[in-house]
Amino acid sequence: MSAMARVLMPLPDADFDPTETAVPWRTLTRDGHDVVFATEHGGAAPTADKRLLDGSLGSLGPDVEPRALYDEMAAAPAFARPMAWSAIEPGAFDGLILPGGHAPGMKQYLGSTVLQDKVVAFWRTGRPVGAICHGVLVLARAKDPSTGKSVLHGARTTCLPKYMERGAYLMTFWKLGRYYRTYPAYVEDEVRAALEAPNEHFERGPLVVKKRGTDADDVGAFIVEDGRYVSARWPGDAYLFARRFSARL
Repeated sequence: MSAMARVLMPLPDADFDPTETAVPWRTLTRDGHDVVFATEHGGAAPTADKRLLDGSLGSLGPDVEPRALYDEMAAAPAFARPMAWSAIEPGAFDGLILPGGHAPGMKQYLGSTVLQDKVVAFWRTGRPVGAICHGVLVLARAKDPSTGKSVLHGARTTCLPKYMERGAYLMTFWKLGRYYRTYPAYVEDEVRAALEAPNEHFERGPLVVKKRGTDADDVGAFIVEDGRYVSARWPGDAYLFARRFSARL
């Protein structure tokens, strides 16, 4: 095992995806690394999307193990005392993970220019970066002031595919409205627009509906690896995503 690394995981105050946070947290801490959480103002523990936690979404929610891992993560001292985004010193971290989530509270995190500036600074260090699902939007929106382009310009990536986002919305809009449509634009469309060559650099991955990867089985999981950058599509990719990211540390 490599020496312990410090990995930054920024989050909104509420509504992030429990699987996309807890699985990387467990994988990294199990591998001997230190995960540091950060919220907009710091000091108080954030909370995941309550609909995903209470089981009301059925098969759209987390599997049993990731749900249990979330409870473990929520009890960790580091989770209870996140730092503020403004206090982040990018050079003090060895890795950065950007989780996703789709509920309204995610807009605090996805739209923060303070966080985007910190992400640009970290990207410039050349150290490992991981983003999953909506978390890829943070990178797409993080513009390098020297070029005016996203840090993803020139990179290969995946993110939440349009067919998944549309499918979840169509299954639930009669009851939950636009809960599964965080923004008018689909995540995939916005990420593609940030890329230098969208048709070449964006990878949608195989079509999946229900099959999710686990700690012991990567069937159904898909990630894109581009040097130090690892990206994934949805909670079903979280275990493979976390292992490949940890390997880069």
